[in-house]
Amino acid sequence: MKKFLTGLICLGLVVFVALLTFALWPSKTRVLPIASTATDVALITKGQYLADAGDCTACHTAKGGKPFAGGLPIASPIGTLYTSNITPDPGTGIGTYSLDDFDRALRHGIAANGNSLYPAMPYPAYARISDDDLRALYAYFMHGVQPVNEANRVNDVPWPLSMRWPLAIWRKVLAPTPDSVAFKADRYSSAQVARGAYLVQGLGHCGSCHTPRALTLQERALDESGAEYLAGGPVIDGWLAVNLRGNLADGLGRWTADDIIGTLRSARNTHYAVLGGAMGDVVVHSTQHFNDGDLQAVAAYLKTLPATDHQPSSFKEDPATALALAAGKEGSRGAELYIDNCAACHRTNGKGDAHVFPTISGNSSVLSQDPVSLIRLVLAGSNLPATRTAPSQLGMPAFAWRLSDQEVAQVLTFIRTNWGNQAPAVEASQVTNMRATLDKESPAVSRTEIAKP
Repeated sequence: MKKFLTGLICLGLVVFVALLTFALWPSKTRVLPIASTATDVALITKGQYLADAGDCTACHTAKGGKPFAGGLPIASPIGTLYTSNITPDPGTGIGTYSLDDFDRALRHGIAANGNSLYPAMPYPAYARISDDDLRALYAYFMHGVQPVNEANRVNDVPWPLSMRWPLAIWRKVLAPTPDSVAFKADRYSSAQVARGAYLVQGLGHCGSCHTPRALTLQERALDESGAEYLAGGPVIDGWLAVNLRGNLADGLGRWTADDIIGTLRSARNTHYAVLGGAMGDVVVHSTQHFNDGDLQAVAAYLKTLPATDHQPSSFKEDPATALALAAGKEGSRGAELYIDNCAACHRTNGKGDAHVFPTISGNSSVLSQDPVSLIRLVLAGSNLPATRTAPSQLGMPAFAWRLSDQEVAQVLTFIRTNWGNQAPAVEASQVTNMRATLDKESPAVSRTEIAKP
């Protein structure tokens, strides 16, 4: 027995040393020649547009902070991460980065000091960025961004999870290299679709949120060659990253290209609106700055994605609910709650008002299998962001003070099973869990004096 344990310990040490050696072995990357003058105005301008497309501001600018100075907290499964200063300050930012340092960080996930970056930095998607676009981004960050002397915050990640060397193993095994995923436009049916694919898969890193992840936290697919690509991701800051594929109920199957363009440009369209601060930030800091051609390209690409095999919900328009409510026939507690709390804006026909109050009849967010976003919306409310083309900050009020957990479940179940909507019922326990989450985030939002059901 003693020999067995000794052998087991020795084997463990050998495996540990092998893993450590693999992790610490330096990663070699291509050396990029500088093809243009770094201070070229056109190159810097192009880089600024690409930085907007990559949504760099949203993550690397803290609330109330200076642009790109970092410090934004990001919740992760292992603790809170703080984004880094990416201004060209030589002491606290990236001012001393060479083009190759910049490339290794952006597309390979390797910091200038050799540490592997946490994949909260979406370098698996940025690996698709072309060499020319990378040079433009480098020119912008070095010569178009104001330097800010602001030290990076230390991540709130406990030991041993704070050790960086295991990240190198993750990166080497699970993250793609730029050469292995180099973008090939000739795979697509048109130049427009190819441009949309390049933006969605690379700079836009849409899959980082909207693609499900494996247990080892890598995205299950990085492009349309995988059936789960953009099929819906995890809950982020309390909001579900929705399905962007062609499902008729919970996806974009019933959306037109103009619906997609309107949403990316102004966070709303004739029928629908974005839910949650994360997607609102994407529109404010990124997609509203796309030119018309790129917006059309993104929409064209998304409309090529077929539906997933998994169909958790369905929709077939049915006027029966609208006729019953208009006649004063409520029929259930959920219907009564809808009339009292929702119908003034969303109407008895569930159609809302164009560009103002979203339709809930056939709404893909309403029909998502997981109702977490709807529960959060009813309890805490939400505001649409102001954009250049839609400056009004429309909002929905919070109902946590007014409705019990059972009542929220009843009204949402009514919404998800009427006007032709067919989606799973909402349970009171789901509302209870969300109310507890909101209470941790902001007690004033979820605290209520109403009687429990």
